[in-house]
Amino acid sequence: MTDNTSLADVARRDGGISVRCAYQSVWAVSICVVLMAAAHAQTAPAPSTPVTTQTMPPVDTAAQGQSEEDEIELLESARDYTFKGSYWLAREVNSWFGDAPFERHGRVSGYVRVNGLWDQRDGSKANVRFRLRVKLPNLQNRAYAFVGQDNKDEIVRDQPAAFTREQMLMRENGRQDQSFFAGLGYDLKDSIDFRIGFRGGLNPYAQARYRKDWQLSPRGIVYFRESLFWSVKDSFGSTTVVDYEHALTSSLIARWSTVGTITRHTHGFEWQSSVGLIKDFPGIRTASIEALVQGNTGEVDVSNYGVRASWRQPVYKEWMFGKVTLGHFWPKDKQLSNRERAWALGASVEMHF
Repeated sequence: MTDNTSLADVARRDGGISVRCAYQSVWAVSICVVLMAAAHAQTAPAPSTPVTTQTMPPVDTAAQGQSEEDEIELLESARDYTFKGSYWLAREVNSWFGDAPFERHGRVSGYVRVNGLWDQRDGSKANVRFRLRVKLPNLQNRAYAFVGQDNKDEIVRDQPAAFTREQMLMRENGRQDQSFFAGLGYDLKDSIDFRIGFRGGLNPYAQARYRKDWQLSPRGIVYFRESLFWSVKDSFGSTTVVDYEHALTSSLIARWSTVGTITRHTHGFEWQSSVGLIKDFPGIRTASIEALVQGNTGEVDVSNYGVRASWRQPVYKEWMFGKVTLGHFWPKDKQLSNRERAWALGASVEMHF
């Protein structure tokens, strides 16, 4: 697919999208607009018009308060135990490299995320992901350790979060697609770092990453990232990411993103691209809507395209977030097969520590 190829070209090539499909796409876009309007209404002052109320049955406030208190205590305990376990592991790893105490300059951060996916073709599926990153004082604070569980191919290829299978609402097989990983990284400069690690047991991989951004105007900025990687499965390869953001207002951003990956063992160049709007609301709440397209230079140039609308907000304090994503896509697996269409709905809860 060339740079001049558009979503409209794709639609014409495949024989066009039916009127019904177009209506469904517009409906998906409308959902995000409604979400934005609802969030804006929450921040606006309440009208002075009197509201008629009706009598509700009495509620056992003592029992309700006790139940809510127990639920909050459970969340606090879960986060506390997760942090303490991570801190103990970080302190042990730091001690391998010297005598500098971890308590003085060490740092632990990470998250645990539970996500569920329902799609019209394959039904529902749930997965658990986690990431832990640790700054190591005994390696001059430029080195860090990382541990987690995620999609094993996306880990090695350094796939951007917006284009992972999870965010693209694509089904995963937990045992086949996900694996445990761990390793060490070193920040050579602010824009360059190296990583070496293992995934799914003793399967080594290595990465070298370069990051750069350019301020094109007071409202526009370009982000660039190049990741070179090696693994037993892919041999050598690279992933190139380019993002452009333009601030329309102080809380509304237009974003164009694209990523391409090529390896010695893959047929052709795999690419993905999106364009959309991101709106920030008070209370760390965010709404977004995007048009996406993905494909490769192999048998099927455009393997999937569609629209995606998301809403994210805190569900408890400022360290537990919930996210809901609705998408409608037109995937195509083989050259001779007809392009399908399917709705997909994803939901996740993410705890930071």
